[in-house]
Amino acid sequence: MIKKIDLTNPKLAKEVLNIQIASYKVEAELIGSDEIPPLKDTVDTLQQCGETFYGYYINEELSGVISIKIENGVMDIHRLFVHPKHFRKGIANRLLDFVQTNETGLETIIVSTGSKNIPAINFYQKNGFSITKEIKVTERLSLTLFNKKL
Repeated sequence: MIKKIDLTNPKLAKEVLNIQIASYKVEAELIGSDEIPPLKDTVDTLQQCGETFYGYYINEELSGVISIKIENGVMDIHRLFVHPKHFRKGIANRLLDFVQTNETGLETIIVSTGSKNIPAINFYQKNGFSITKEIKVTERLSLTLFNKKL
């Protein structure tokens, strides 16, 4: 089941943060850098980020999260992560499909991921996203940017 997460609730924000850290630690290993901003988040920074969060629940347990911002017909996916114990179960696909189906008035979806995160790059390309550019953030970290026209 997918439902909106109220991050003003500290307990829910902590649940999101715990899964986010576990998931992004896996990405940090994949890309060889722990300079990923989501690894530096706190409950407070999550609550202040201004994103809309949706969670995927298995038997009442939060298992995956997507967060978005929408402005001028563009949906920006800020976060899409799944708890490592639930990898490869289709949760990320369900979350992506959910926001694409339930948000209206969209023209484009944008997202970015670490350029060395091959599973994420394959995921976005498989779901109709095109690479728009690569940005070098630091010596060890670069991001690949994607968009999808609707």
